[in-house]
Amino acid sequence: MPIKSYLAHPITGKKEELMKALRSLQQCEVVPAKNQDVLALVTDTTDEIEEEILKEKIEAIDSLKMLSLVSGFNTPPN
Repeated sequence: MPIKSYLAHPITGKKEELMKALRSLQQCEVVPAKNQDVLALVTDTTDEIEEEILKEKIEAIDSLKMLSLVSGFNTPPN
């Protein structure tokens, strides 16, 4: 089960739009920074394939300028 954290940088003026789009994805938790134009994003998926599909969906969001991986953790399946 991969758990990864990212910094999601919106296109200027599109922070709320990006936050709404990310929150609509089931495997995403989003926390907006209070003093920066950036979002902290945590993804939790069942396997690497699902994680890759989710990442492709995130990268296709029009209001996303840049996505930076901060850390990743993978727990072995039961």
